[in-house]
Amino acid sequence: MLVIPIKTRIMMPPKDDLWEVLDAHLPKLKEQDIVVVTSKIVSIGEGRCVRAGTEKQKQELIEQEADYLALFQKEKHSMFSIKRNAVVGSAGIDDSNGNGYWILWPKDPIRSAKEIWTYLRSKKHVRELGVIITDSYCPPLRLGALGISIGFFGFHPALRHVGKPDIFGRKFKFSCSNLVGGIAAAAVMVMGETIERIPLALVRDIPRLRFVGHDTSRELLIRPTEDIYSPLFKPLYEGKKQKAKVHTPRGNQS
Repeated sequence: MLVIPIKTRIMMPPKDDLWEVLDAHLPKLKEQDIVVVTSKIVSIGEGRCVRAGTEKQKQELIEQEADYLALFQKEKHSMFSIKRNAVVGSAGIDDSNGNGYWILWPKDPIRSAKEIWTYLRSKKHVRELGVIITDSYCPPLRLGALGISIGFFGFHPALRHVGKPDIFGRKFKFSCSNLVGGIAAAAVMVMGETIERIPLALVRDIPRLRFVGHDTSRELLIRPTEDIYSPLFKPLYEGKKQKAKVHTPRGNQS
């Protein structure tokens, strides 16, 4: 797998032209390329920026943006939240590289990924293409940030192993590789977190990836009650809920 970082001009909050940046900086695309785009420039392109204010105003904004929220009165860390089936701090709201603005997640990251996918397929004349919108998060009990996919389009996100034998012939009863998550983590690692100005990356030569032309996001979801972390997240689901709800598929997606 090859990850190619792409440096761009600075996109200025509260709103800038994402399509111009894609046109100006993306090279010629190949069939079965994955274009990785940081959520920050997608949000700036959509004008999803709010002038930074007081801590109380930020808390109110977090409560508005989160799907599920756990409030811990004595903790100094950012509020623990679930947004669009991802566990993130402060509902994904970030002020780094925001130039005095809080930058929210895109309104609908799957729809945003599809719009970029549609635009690039036509503009770059490719048929099989994937798009991933990423952000960073801090996994529990580990220091440092990792890349995560918050929206994607154009391919199947997971590879299932149930029924396949291991090297000693034992068949897997529960196993699945999160392909989109692995690609996102690799891309964000080369894109950086601070002053790199690398909000785009191309990922090529990905084994076992299957490209499609429809929304496959539900293939990655699992019911909260079937998640191995369900006991840890129970306070979020039983606590204060916002107007949006976590999407749950009908069957076991594992």
